Amino acid sequence: MTTANPLHDTRLAWTGSLSLGTVRHDGTRLGAYSLVARRYAERGYLCQDLSTHSEGAVTICSAFQGALTVGTIAVRFDSEQDGLAADRVFPDELAALRASGASLCEFGRLALDHQVSDNKQLLAHLFHLAYLHAHRLAACDVLVIEVNPRHVPFYKRMLGFEARSEARLNPRVQAPAVLMSLDLAHAREQIARLGGQPERVAETRSLYPCFYGAAEEAALLRKLRN
Repeated sequence: MTTANPLHDTRLAWTGSLSLGTVRHDGTRLGAYSLVARRYAERGYLCQDLSTHSEGAVTICSAFQGALTVGTIAVRFDSEQDGLAADRVFPDELAALRASGASLCEFGRLALDHQVSDNKQLLAHLFHLAYLHAHRLAACDVLVIEVNPRHVPFYKRMLGFEARSEARLNPRVQAPAVLMSLDLAHAREQIARLGGQPERVAETRSLYPCFYGAAEEAALLRKLRN
């Protein structure tokens, strides 16, 4: 699963040999694709359609151990022409959000290598990098995700997501999914209040303390803007 090195100008080390980056090379996109395919297959999900990783409206954020991709998440931006992947299963719910004036984005194709020792912090840092692209750079204000029903309590409790639908079959993976949304202004407030304080996870019962602190976030934003 070795891949070509990603662009180092958006890499920010967070612990040991692990670093994060925005994937722009075909080699590292293949690393993200391979990780998603492997993790989906392990869960018994259909994984023939991984187009989220190759479509032009998508930004892929990945974590690396050396050249190996150990975590990935894709950010997709809404458009009149293509919409979002979730439109295939939840068109009415997304239409209602758009009618309210929300600027939408979508996180998908999340996968973490189970051999990484601290998956909670890895998840938080991937979400933080994706959030920076979606909210701080692209000015999206509402994030939507499709999650397996058994993961709904985690996203509610740990990140403040709200369920927007009942469970429905997602034909892309042949598994049930629930549409959830997150007000990114709320995420911004929580990151400012709790980011960079992982010792407070148990106290807050939130993932936000595992996000980057203010100084690290500012440094990463500067790199992304360059």
